Amino acid sequence: MVTADPVPGQGHTSERIDPAYYLSSRADAFLYACHLATYDFAARHTAGCEVLDFGCGTGYGSHRIAGSCASIVGVDVSEDTIEEARRRFSAPGLSFRSIRPAEVAPLPFDDDSFDVVLSFQVYEHLPDTEAYLRQVRRVLRPDGLFICVTPDRSSRLFRGQRPWNRFHLHEYSQAELAAELAPHFARVEVAGMSADDELISLETRRYRKLRTLTYPVTFPGAPDAIRLPALRMLQRMERRRQAIDTTRAASSAT
Repeated sequence: MVTADPVPGQGHTSERIDPAYYLSSRADAFLYACHLATYDFAARHTAGCEVLDFGCGTGYGSHRIAGSCASIVGVDVSEDTIEEARRRFSAPGLSFRSIRPAEVAPLPFDDDSFDVVLSFQVYEHLPDTEAYLRQVRRVLRPDGLFICVTPDRSSRLFRGQRPWNRFHLHEYSQAELAAELAPHFARVEVAGMSADDELISLETRRYRKLRTLTYPVTFPGAPDAIRLPALRMLQRMERRRQAIDTTRAASSAT
C-alpha cells in the first residue's frame, strides 16, 4: 500500500509505504531490500548513539536498528503514519513523534540533541531543502553525523528530465547533492549504492523503461498540470497489469 500526504501548493509529494507492498514483484522486493540495506549501513554508525530518523515513514527502519542505539526517535509529518509506526513497532529506547514540515516549524528538540541524524528517501520530496538542512544542523551535535540517502538522477533520468516518480519534487545528481550539503557541513562524502550484477541489471532495465515510457510527460520543463495526471494514470495502469499477472500466476499454480 502506498499513500501520500499533500504539501500546500505542491500536491502529494510524500510517500508512505507499507513493506508488504514491496513484496509484490521481484523488482519491488529489490527496492525494499535497498531500503533495508541503508539502515543496515547506518547501524555501523549509530551503535550506542542518540539518533533522529528525520522522515521515518512507517517506522520499520527505525525499529530495525533500535536495538543497537542508545535511543532513536522517528519523526514524520504524517500523524497517521506515526500512529501506525507506534502500533506496529516497539523497542527499548525507540519512540515516534509527529512533526510539522521544516519550512513551517522547527523540530521540537533542543540544539545539539543527537549524535546521528538519518534522512532516507526524504530529500527528493522536500519543497524547501534549506529549511530541512538548517534543522538537521541545529539538532545535530558539533561532531555528529548526518546520513542522507536519496535517488541518483544520473542513473534514473535523461538530462533535464523531471522525475517519473510523481511524488518526487526533484532528484539530485551526486554533484548537486554535495553542493547543497556543503554549506551546512564541514566535510561531505557522496557515494553510490550497488549490488550484484543480476540485481543491478534488473534495476537498470526498470529505470530505462520508466524514463523512456514517461518522457512524453516528464520532458525538461514539463508542467505539473500535464505530468502529475499522466503519471497517476500510468501508475493505475501498471497496478492493474500487476494484479492481472498475479491472478494468472495464482491460476497457473492451481
